[in-house]
Amino acid sequence: MTDIATWLELGGTAAGAGGLGYAKVRAPRVYWSLVGLPVTWGRFTLSYRSTMDVCGLTVQPSGLRAFMVRNVARREVQPVPPKVRRVRATSTGLRVTLRLPAGLEPMDVVASSERLRHAWGVHSVNVTEIKPGFVELRMTGYDVLRRVRMPRKARSHDMIVPVALREDGTVFVRDYRKVPMALTLGANQSGKSMFQRNLVKGLAPLPLAIAGIDCKRGVEQSAYAPRLSALATTPDDAASLLDVLVAEMESRFDLLSLHGVSDLWELPEDVRPVPIVLLVDEIAELFLISSKKDEERRERLVTALIRLAQMARAAGIFLEICGQRFGSELGKGATMLRAQLTGRVVHRVNDKQTAEMGLGDVAPEAVPLVTSMAPDKPGLAVAADASGGWSRIRTPMTTPAEATAVCREFAHLVPHLPALDPFRPYVPEPAADGPSLVKPVPVTD
Repeated sequence: MTDIATWLELGGTAAGAGGLGYAKVRAPRVYWSLVGLPVTWGRFTLSYRSTMDVCGLTVQPSGLRAFMVRNVARREVQPVPPKVRRVRATSTGLRVTLRLPAGLEPMDVVASSERLRHAWGVHSVNVTEIKPGFVELRMTGYDVLRRVRMPRKARSHDMIVPVALREDGTVFVRDYRKVPMALTLGANQSGKSMFQRNLVKGLAPLPLAIAGIDCKRGVEQSAYAPRLSALATTPDDAASLLDVLVAEMESRFDLLSLHGVSDLWELPEDVRPVPIVLLVDEIAELFLISSKKDEERRERLVTALIRLAQMARAAGIFLEICGQRFGSELGKGATMLRAQLTGRVVHRVNDKQTAEMGLGDVAPEAVPLVTSMAPDKPGLAVAADASGGWSRIRTPMTTPAEATAVCREFAHLVPHLPALDPFRPYVPEPAADGPSLVKPVPVTD
């Protein structure tokens, strides 16, 4: 009987260890909650002061504090580390809020983030400044970008669209009110199209108009036709569509002037036009020309794009420009257009110049990262903006069928914009399920 009990105990222990090993690989969130979080929290609590000391994140106390410790508490004066204000557990890691003592700045903590990562045995440590004197350490217990799972609470609202997951476990969003114009770059099979699918999937439920320019005869954007207010599939159609959008922008400026406001969102709801998001699939197709006669059309396209990028934000027209290659050799106006696109998302690229055009003016330290990304991780990218901050992100896997289904579900939200009616794409009726009414004819010799 004793032998049976022993074998049962050993079997239960082995099964538990095997279950934890399986969870560590296949369900990292579960493993982190059961094992990683308690271990990391304990390690952080026990070694916090010594870790901060060896990482050079302590300062000498003030004269008054040193006097009180030496003469009242009768203890040796110790260097002062940042004070822990809050420790919060998440499904992906730990969030620690620190109050920096006089003499330390956030960049000191950023410079030591790699040493903190190794000291506490976590996957990564990201430092974010909350307000003057306070920073937050965002620790992740595992690689959240290996298998992306968006939080359930990530929903589109108020022109804010969740698109991807950051490496610190937070959600990367496209906030059109804050970053109205954006540029997305990436080589073939880098995940650029998947990024656009997630963007369309998030835009579809919102009360706005979506217009598309896809000069590859619509092979990418035609699937979104049920939710599109306009679609141009050739450079000539794109030039006409851009002219209509410029005219729409000017008419909206007249409306703003009539009501004495400077922004679309300041208008009363009953007269406020719907926002318009323009998706350009391959920007190079609008710049390149094959003959001398195409130069006039190119100038027309580039001028309209630059005008929209410079002024359309106040009129509620936003640009999402995508491309494989973006450089000054595209021609006159390329650099000027790039300067108006505040948001930057750069996937794996094939050359350094494209990386520099995308990130060189906002996050130059991230340029080597996008030229060395592995091709076996599609959707991995670097997101940056004019504030100078940047982070690695990855979009969740979304199939064309999923994006098409969402567009069909919210097709009733396509707003009535008479100016865009000539560009409204044809939407075929879905095939009806049921038996075929065609009588089969046998094949004879």
